[in-house]
Amino acid sequence: IKSSMTNIERMFGLLKEAPLVVDTQNAQPLTVSNGKIEFKDISFAYEPSRTILSNLSFTVQPGEKVALVGSSGAGKSTIAKLLFRFYDTSKGAILIDDQNIKHCAQHSLRAAIGVVPQDTVLFNTSLIENVRYGRPGASDAEVKHAIELAHLKDFVEGLPKQYETQVGERGLKLSGGEKQRVAIARTILKNPAILLFDEATSSLDSASESAVMEAIREVSAGKSSLVIAHRLSTVVDADRIIVIDKGGVVEQGSHHSLIKAQGLYAQLWALQQNEQGI
Repeated sequence: IKSSMTNIERMFGLLKEAPLVVDTQNAQPLTVSNGKIEFKDISFAYEPSRTILSNLSFTVQPGEKVALVGSSGAGKSTIAKLLFRFYDTSKGAILIDDQNIKHCAQHSLRAAIGVVPQDTVLFNTSLIENVRYGRPGASDAEVKHAIELAHLKDFVEGLPKQYETQVGERGLKLSGGEKQRVAIARTILKNPAILLFDEATSSLDSASESAVMEAIREVSAGKSSLVIAHRLSTVVDADRIIVIDKGGVVEQGSHHSLIKAQGLYAQLWALQQNEQGI
């Protein structure tokens, strides 16, 4: 009982905490028509003594698939957090279709972006309800259509209880690839203007990764998408690859042009090929 009381007290303490990111007084809803994303001269630090991003600038053109790559700690995941406004930038501006996201209502910003994360959170309820989480008001037919587009239909219909199958606490009854396809089905159902894939295949084996990558290619066709990746083999087909190092952009281009340039990307590529014994 004592432990439970301590946890409840902690919870109430958290509820009293003021959020670091708040809407401005006249925050307008974000309206996305093309899906152009601009990071303009961004600097950011979680704490003053350690700068994570420094004068970082890049643009994702409407409908373009851009990959962010770099060594661990280069600042890739921080970029995703800033795009979602989990934190505000120390300096510079992030624009979506020329609207500064600092001046937009947070709910409208997050409604415009669909995320497939590294580790998908599932709830201990039915499979169909887990997918419906992407758009709670969706009909059963719409949810089933999203499941089909995410290449999950055959798997679901092969289960004894099909769409009503309970996925288990934290999705433990599903494999990594199946969980990621649930995340993709949620994103399809949400139908956002902008897509963010944050290390979406990093924990999968090669066979699962291949199937999930195919589903990602299909869902991102024609949409502006930002792909944060550690495994470079998953982003060779990106329209543009941006290489981040020490909080800034050090090079960008296609996979072939970056290999030819013999810079940091070529080094990371050679390192990963050697690790895989290729």
